[in-house]
Amino acid sequence: MNIDTIVTEQYRGKSPAELVDAPLTALHGIGEKEARALQEAFNVTTIGQLARHQVIANAFAIEMIAAPGSMSASESAKETLLDDAVEMTFPASDPISVDSGITRIEVAPEKVEAARDHQNALGIAAHNEEAGGQANVGSAQTQSKDLGTA
Repeated sequence: MNIDTIVTEQYRGKSPAELVDAPLTALHGIGEKEARALQEAFNVTTIGQLARHQVIANAFAIEMIAAPGSMSASESAKETLLDDAVEMTFPASDPISVDSGITRIEVAPEKVEAARDHQNALGIAAHNEEAGGQANVGSAQTQSKDLGTA
């Protein structure tokens, strides 16, 4: 934006720092009458005071929110939740996890039949018996005791 196009002739060529402290009449479209009205209504006398006034900031915020393509608060919240869900669904696409060597499991681990042996007790008992040489809980020799039918 060319600042010289929005200020009066006597303020052309001034730096933005100088214009912040300039009177309201330095802006095109604000004469003495308008400057007095703004001073009475909002107690502002300089361009900087007008720019920082809360009413002006609120009006600007509403204008930005209402701009085409902007979302309502509920739409924005839904979009954020969707973004978070996608991020949780595809952690391997995250550059941090890719760089750290985390990979997807290509082959599922061997599964036991949960209806008969939900914690793989028979497999553990067989391993323990082979390693220790004695019958343990879950082995064929102790199965009747394990089930409470002894």
